[in-house]
Amino acid sequence: MSLGLALLVWLVGGLITLMSGICFAELGAMMPKAGGSYVYLREAYGERVAFLSGFTNFVLGSSGSNAALAVAFSAALSSLMPMAGFAQKIVAIVMIVLLTVVNVYGVKLGSMVQNVFMVLKMLPIFAILIAGLLFGKETPNLSLMPASSPSIGKILGMVAFGVIATMWAYEGWTNLNTIAEEIKKPKKNLPLAIIVSITGVAVLYVLFNYAIYRVLPYDTITAMINGGDYYLGTAAAKTLFGSTGQIIVGSAMILAIFNSLNGCIMVFPRSYYAMARDGAFFKGMAKLHPTYKTPVNALVVSAAVSILLVLSRDLGQLTSLVAICGILFNGLTFYSVILLRKKYPTLERPYKVWGYPVLIILVCLVMVGLVINTFVEDPVTSLWGFLVPIVGLVVYELGFKKSREKYLAQKEEEEE
Repeated sequence: MSLGLALLVWLVGGLITLMSGICFAELGAMMPKAGGSYVYLREAYGERVAFLSGFTNFVLGSSGSNAALAVAFSAALSSLMPMAGFAQKIVAIVMIVLLTVVNVYGVKLGSMVQNVFMVLKMLPIFAILIAGLLFGKETPNLSLMPASSPSIGKILGMVAFGVIATMWAYEGWTNLNTIAEEIKKPKKNLPLAIIVSITGVAVLYVLFNYAIYRVLPYDTITAMINGGDYYLGTAAAKTLFGSTGQIIVGSAMILAIFNSLNGCIMVFPRSYYAMARDGAFFKGMAKLHPTYKTPVNALVVSAAVSILLVLSRDLGQLTSLVAICGILFNGLTFYSVILLRKKYPTLERPYKVWGYPVLIILVCLVMVGLVINTFVEDPVTSLWGFLVPIVGLVVYELGFKKSREKYLAQKEEEEE
């Protein structure tokens, strides 16, 4: 893939994410309830699809994010302190266990860890971005045509597969809708937060990658990627700031990944806890720690699933699994905008999707195209991404359909 095509991939990924965010903005402003996608899918498609979303996130999506970040942490650490492959997996597992224990001891401790590293995570990005743009000596060839001159169909396939990889980097913006009830004036501020944050991150990613292209020769970038070394930022830091700068920036990048991993471990299990509390997931997940009042079982089981994924998949496979899960259920969530407009036509909508329904249909078609391309480029990972929801359907019918119906019946009696 040419450097110009790589930048285009980041732009397209950002544009798709922005269009997706616009759909979520309408849903979040219309139904500012905690729960995000789970709530929208339940209202639009019913209990079954909502459960499949939660189950798939538990097995692959959210747990896969935890595993991918843990593996990325150990790989980044290995770029400064070389480790064998199995040793990297051990480090990844230790990080998952450590941060799970931290978050079992209370959200305050987990939040404190999060806040300490919040600023540090941005320093390496801005250091490389500014220095690379100002002092980089390379003049990157931004031609969209790769050197091998492939066909247009092949180029489109490369872009689509690359976009799927960027979707994991952009992932996380949907968490704003998950905590909608905690946002002040959500009907006004939630759409603004979604659109501004996605646009800002997309611009930052594109500039950061361009800054790296200004620092590292094309042959170096190609050799690193072909060798499985994706930490171009660390190499750029060494070129810009020397060995000491490489260590400082590399360490800051490690802390940034650590911060993201802690945030995911802190947030994701609480959705499983909420589902279990409502009779829509494994009952044991609803248990709180007797002293710290944290969802201890959800945290521990989530950690166990993440560790299994660390042991069985590499970083590329993990990010692909997370992206596939996101594409599947985000696509359903986008289409729910149309379904909910028909189902609740009189419900107040402080923010409405631009160009309705064309934009929504366009986004859904893009999601379908990305799924098809993933099947072509990586059929094994794609099959895993689809197999889990199928298993989830069986689990729901055999184990949770009756418990959820019982919970809803009891709730209805209490309201009467």
